[in-house]
Amino acid sequence: MTEFMLGRRRFMTASAAGLAVLGLAACGGGSDPTRDGATVWSLEDPVHNPIQEAAIEAFNQGASSRFRLETFANTAYAQRLRVSMGTPNAPSVFFNWGGASIRSYVEVDQVADLTDRLAADTAWRDSFLPAVLDAGRIDDRNYGIPLRGMQPVVLFYHTELFAENDLRPPANWAELLDLVDRFQAIGVTPFALAGSESWTQLMWLEYLVDRLGGEQVFERISAGEEGAWGDPAMIGALDRIGELVERGAFGTNFSSVNYGAGGASTLFAMGDAAMHLMGTWEYPNQLDQQPDFARDALGWTTFPVLEDGDGDPSAVVGNPTNYFSVNSAAADVEAAVEFLREHMNSDAYVDALIAAGDVPAITGLEDRLSTSPNAEYALFIYEMVQSAAAFTPSWDQALPPEVARIMLTTLQEVFLGERDAAGFVEVLESGT
Repeated sequence: MTEFMLGRRRFMTASAAGLAVLGLAACGGGSDPTRDGATVWSLEDPVHNPIQEAAIEAFNQGASSRFRLETFANTAYAQRLRVSMGTPNAPSVFFNWGGASIRSYVEVDQVADLTDRLAADTAWRDSFLPAVLDAGRIDDRNYGIPLRGMQPVVLFYHTELFAENDLRPPANWAELLDLVDRFQAIGVTPFALAGSESWTQLMWLEYLVDRLGGEQVFERISAGEEGAWGDPAMIGALDRIGELVERGAFGTNFSSVNYGAGGASTLFAMGDAAMHLMGTWEYPNQLDQQPDFARDALGWTTFPVLEDGDGDPSAVVGNPTNYFSVNSAAADVEAAVEFLREHMNSDAYVDALIAAGDVPAITGLEDRLSTSPNAEYALFIYEMVQSAAAFTPSWDQALPPEVARIMLTTLQEVFLGERDAAGFVEVLESGT
């Protein structure tokens, strides 16, 4: 997921800003190597970089150690970080996606363990929503502090289509299947799906497995437990995906639909599809590209309950957030930690994120969100995550890259009807 995180959430904004033509060179004032100060590395982002710059400047005013921001193109960032870690050119603080994106650094002690510091400063620890802070843990230890808004996967629906046909969004699986048949009958594709990009299909598998078996199923998979891919919840989820495809839930040409401009989101906004399972970046994308639809006919709800499932229906999947972590070999580790302690939950930083359209992973934000732009949506996302029993990170983000690649390729074959549940499990268990 890391390669297209920016694309998923802000592809319209990024396109407008010309991010696609930016190269490897650092920006944000950090490209001059003669400047003083340790570095904070982040992705090039015209929305978030000024917010990060302001936090660094505020910290530098009262600190003996000074930091400066360096930013990198999304596609180049992971490789640049990999080359630098363990060298004098490594950053003191660095952006990451948690999970597999930093596990290799954690295993060789290149990332500062923040667990004891958080335990000693409960005000700092408790300022973050537990489900999001915990989602950044590795082997029950904290290595990252939330730095951006939350991005759970949401079931969006076309309110006008539902109202015109006297329908309501599905609360359980039986209602979902009934809606598939009803929309099929009137010539509307039940669910938009950008099937040419397999990460969009993964959201279905993630939620179905979680609803059937709970978050423990993926915990065993991510831990590399033998036989974990063959869990009954996995088999049941894949069978349900096959059932949806056969019933025409995604139409007949979903494999040729993309997520970019003119793709699944446009079909949804135009009323050619009734629902869209997608991350929260769908909302700002619709506001940007289809503002009338976003204002008048875009609805949202949680993923349905599976009546025969053991998972907690309040649990969510998606991208909990992005994180800042500290290089354990930084010249001043404690100053780097202090920067995160003072500014990742400060009023100025949080208010700036809200103004930018984010829903920060900070406790006690209800009043501030209620007066923000798009308050109804922001409060829905906030309350959804705040009450979540668990927040499982997107699997392609949490698993090693090679495993994620095999998983996405094989899942796409399931959606195309080229592989069944047993075949999927066989491939993932064998790793080939």
